[in-house]
Amino acid sequence: MQKQHLPERTNWRETAEQLGFTFADMHGEPYWDETSCYAFTLDEVETQIEDPSAELHAMCREAVAHVLVSEELLDKLAIPEAHRDYIADSWRRGDPELYGRFDLIYGGQGPAKLLEFNADTPTSLYESAAFQWQWLEEQIAAGVLADGDDQFNGIHEALVDRFRQLFHENTDIHFAAVSYNPEDYATVEAIAWAAREGGMGAHYTDLEKVGISPDGQFVDDEDRVIGTLFKLYPWEDLLRDDYAQHLATAQCQMIEPAWKAILSNKGLLPVLWQMFEGHPNLLPAFFESDIADVLAGTGAPAAAISGLYDRAGDALDAGYVRKPLFSREGSSIEIFEGGRKTEAATDTAYGEHPRIIQAYQPLPEFDGFHPIIGAWMVGEACVGMGIREDRARITQDLSRFKPHFIRG
Repeated sequence: MQKQHLPERTNWRETAEQLGFTFADMHGEPYWDETSCYAFTLDEVETQIEDPSAELHAMCREAVAHVLVSEELLDKLAIPEAHRDYIADSWRRGDPELYGRFDLIYGGQGPAKLLEFNADTPTSLYESAAFQWQWLEEQIAAGVLADGDDQFNGIHEALVDRFRQLFHENTDIHFAAVSYNPEDYATVEAIAWAAREGGMGAHYTDLEKVGISPDGQFVDDEDRVIGTLFKLYPWEDLLRDDYAQHLATAQCQMIEPAWKAILSNKGLLPVLWQMFEGHPNLLPAFFESDIADVLAGTGAPAAAISGLYDRAGDALDAGYVRKPLFSREGSSIEIFEGGRKTEAATDTAYGEHPRIIQAYQPLPEFDGFHPIIGAWMVGEACVGMGIREDRARITQDLSRFKPHFIRG
């Protein structure tokens, strides 16, 4: 893995505007940034990103089954009791998943480490699947990149195939996102584009315009019954919404399925560590409630995890990250080193949620920026990646998206 500085395409901003990529610059800062890119070897991508992500995904599925039979873990993950049967039923039925994104620490050496799994509503899909592929093709055509250069990017094709696997041709699917959010709309449209190419009917509706029919079914703003709904709205919010009372009876297939509420929760990280302690792609992680007395210097860890904690104590003594169960774009995340808080997100919107503790792994640094690999899953396969980088050690909403290529 190397960072390389390349000339920008002269007209890329005009192209972005024409394609609806209106958030390429945000708040006076570049979001899409092609003044430099990241280069990988094929072996590196296959052995350090693709294969580990597929293995992590299989582990996550094991974790869902494990959590659903434990009221204690469901409590720790703050899964609303009223909807636990609904979630468990979606798992037992095998309700299919569409996509997700692992955020990985990788800088060219050593195994990638899992930071979190964006299993429910991951964004940056359009720029990962489409805009960076166009960048690759145009830079090859311009002679900036070599003819044999490639990209780990089969995201769109995999989504098309996934829709064909899951639905009969001409199935009507509704796609919903919060209105007036260009990034969310781009994500939804990228997925709807794949659905249309797969032979589906795709109908967009603003999330706030979804209603309930007299017989309890979801309907769009034209009073059409919604039989299948892709919603860019996280389960942790939906399960606490007034609409949640209709979920079990609305006869609506949800994408992502309800069991993804287990995986889109940072409580997944301590669950994985308890199940797969020492796995090379995991960092030690614990529920804060289990080790709060240790961190405060007033007592011991919870008896059930005392041995697990003792084996990870040195790593946590060196440094740890405190994360809320539910947090978006780095909100309310804090880094501690040697028992002292050394960095914290400026956005504290999720500060009141229960938290987990994850061993601190320094992010790699290239030219003063810290990249994170986003490994995209479609179904159970890892099919591409996108890279975001930030000057801060906590990747936040104004991080930059960087294209990548494979050589050799």
